[in-house]
Amino acid sequence: MANATDNAGRRQAIEQRLDALGLPWHRRTFKSGEHQGQNLFAEVGDAADSPLLLIGAHSDRVAVGKGATDNASGSATVLALAERFKREPLRHHRVVVAFWDLEEVGLLGAKAYVADGHEKPVLYVNFDVFGWGDTLWMMAPDSDGALVADTAAAAAGNGLKLSAGQQYPPTDHLPFLKAGWPAVSYSLIGGDEIAPILAAYAGEKPKAPAKVMRVIHSDADVMVEIDAQQAIRGVDAVEDALRRWDAADPGARQAK
Repeated sequence: MANATDNAGRRQAIEQRLDALGLPWHRRTFKSGEHQGQNLFAEVGDAADSPLLLIGAHSDRVAVGKGATDNASGSATVLALAERFKREPLRHHRVVVAFWDLEEVGLLGAKAYVADGHEKPVLYVNFDVFGWGDTLWMMAPDSDGALVADTAAAAAGNGLKLSAGQQYPPTDHLPFLKAGWPAVSYSLIGGDEIAPILAAYAGEKPKAPAKVMRVIHSDADVMVEIDAQQAIRGVDAVEDALRRWDAADPGARQAK
């Protein structure tokens, strides 16, 4: 994805990986004002009558840099989870993975999915910026929710920290939440980056900018910034968390 020259090339890289995994995929074109984009979807689970767990990330990037952190890292995480859930399916949910277009111009791909009346998932799990650090940063509307507890246990078991709460940068979970659909989002960064990131989004100027704010949307957003081993550790932790969440009686817990 980072080597692609445009967003169509980034989607093509995803399609090639899905083909290699033996996962059938399809595109959905959407329009929003003067913009036209393509979302990409792949079915992972085979139990059509099971509740839908939708897992996604935006595949597009801005014009500068290579978009390695923002958001090839999130898309790669979704592909890794797709591979794992195909190999060992969840017990109570079928999985569909989504790759949203035009997040960078206003979350348009995710907005189109919600607005067009597509199937409502029991939970949408988003990934945006998943490239380094010691902390899973989780946007969760309810910090006491079951998935938060599962993520805390999974993070600890994989040598990571967890920071969970409602304060989080704007990304593709928002159209789902605004529609009243359950959604969370994950990032993998350094724990000491969270406060300055939130300060920057609040219009403040932190004394020391977080690494992520120096990398994304700049010429510095290249592959050398990605810590592959930490990213794998993050994928391990999220897979563990989702399997814990799925293993519980789906009628006894809420997808928060």
